[in-house]
Amino acid sequence: MSQQIEACVDEALRTGTLSGLPDQVYIDGRWRDSDSGKKMETLDPGTEKPFARFAAGNAADVDAAVVSSERAFKEVWRKVDPAQRANLLRRAATLVRANEGRLAVAETLDSGKPLAESRIDVDAIARFLDYYGGAADKLQGETIPLGRDFVSYNVLEPVGVTAHILPWNFPMFAMVRGAAPALAAGCTVIVKPAETTPVTALMLMDIFTEAGFPAGVCNVVTGTGQAVGEPLCAHKKVRHVTFTGSVATGSRVMQNAARHITSVTLELGGKSPAVVLADCDLDHAVEDMLEAIYFNAGQVCSAGSRLVIERRIHDEFVEKFAARASALTIGHGLKNPVIGAINSRQQLEKIARIVDDARARGVNVVAGGRCTVDPDSGAGWFFQPTMLDDVRPDDRVVQEEIFGPVLSVQIVDGIEEALSVANGTDYGLAACIYTKDIKKALGLARDIDAGQVTVNQYYAGGIYTPFGGNKLSGFGREKGLEALRNYCRTKNVTVRI
Repeated sequence: MSQQIEACVDEALRTGTLSGLPDQVYIDGRWRDSDSGKKMETLDPGTEKPFARFAAGNAADVDAAVVSSERAFKEVWRKVDPAQRANLLRRAATLVRANEGRLAVAETLDSGKPLAESRIDVDAIARFLDYYGGAADKLQGETIPLGRDFVSYNVLEPVGVTAHILPWNFPMFAMVRGAAPALAAGCTVIVKPAETTPVTALMLMDIFTEAGFPAGVCNVVTGTGQAVGEPLCAHKKVRHVTFTGSVATGSRVMQNAARHITSVTLELGGKSPAVVLADCDLDHAVEDMLEAIYFNAGQVCSAGSRLVIERRIHDEFVEKFAARASALTIGHGLKNPVIGAINSRQQLEKIARIVDDARARGVNVVAGGRCTVDPDSGAGWFFQPTMLDDVRPDDRVVQEEIFGPVLSVQIVDGIEEALSVANGTDYGLAACIYTKDIKKALGLARDIDAGQVTVNQYYAGGIYTPFGGNKLSGFGREKGLEALRNYCRTKNVTVRI
């Protein structure tokens, strides 16, 4: 680790927090108290103790942010040369890397994830800023051949003010994943972080300001979904909403946005299958699936939460996987275990309730299955890495998103049944196929109903590949060049010569 990260970790372990964390809303280029004047607490999931306070925003703060963003869009940002937008995004990427220690430690304190995973997120947001900085001056229109008597062309224009409603599992990653392409396209941004993980979104505002972004181009309003999220989604001056979260909340977001015919991008989670065929590299599949389901303690929308495996390798795979899962280290994220904390008591109780109900129904729990604590402190919200074997297709643990470190195993006989089982839920976010047969891989990739399919590596693709879901997993795509479409509208101009 760098000296900066070591110093931040040492401070956080000694004091339970970091000094100088922002505790106000950020509107029109400055920090200010919320309209209510009230504060909320955010807790460290690894200790169950508060480590920071933040502003409890409301609809008045939303209005102020929208006024600021609309003014910045009309008067400043859409007039800035694309090359200059690119420079600002790249400058922000440099500053993110320079502040890796504080950002990573704050993210671990806020979310509960291991420090190594927070550092991965810091690297990812820097690369997002670089990537979309590279795209900002390459958003080109096209001409349409109507014949020699006409000139017809399309122009890509920014949609205007955009709202970004963030999830609690990847706070800064989800913020920059949406904000970077929006800013590259010439839109202004209003961010509403989750109330359990508000800190790093606020910290990034100092970085954006230092990078030189004009006042109002990016605003952050913290608070609850009801007090901030709903009025933001329903505001008539917001022209696009990007939301990541639950199906139920996503439905409400879409209803609120529909009042003013506001476009939306919805990433609503999944119940993603990993199809393990008998001809795969079994040891590789075991190791890769450990990451697929236990990364961020399973609190990943696209986590490989269903193992669809051919019967003839089932016993060997389960034996190896269960042994590896039971040996994974658990603890406070700053001590860099493999498995960090669950983000909130509410989420921990949900996971435990679902697993307990499955056990009561007779589902075979071959690894984990219980709440636990940080072995050093005896505190925190933790759940053992869990494996549920030979689960029926209609069982709750197969059909519902658990959002925790719980893998459900479904046994199949052959590739046709594997396809049917893989498509056997209302979700369609991601999938992975483990096989040495490229024909089988491509055939399954073609027929699996998911927005993203990988082969022989679950989290392949990174920031460059489009990501989003089908069915209840939502619609629209983030990451890659495809994400820029969310924040552009097409204007056609046709001239008769």
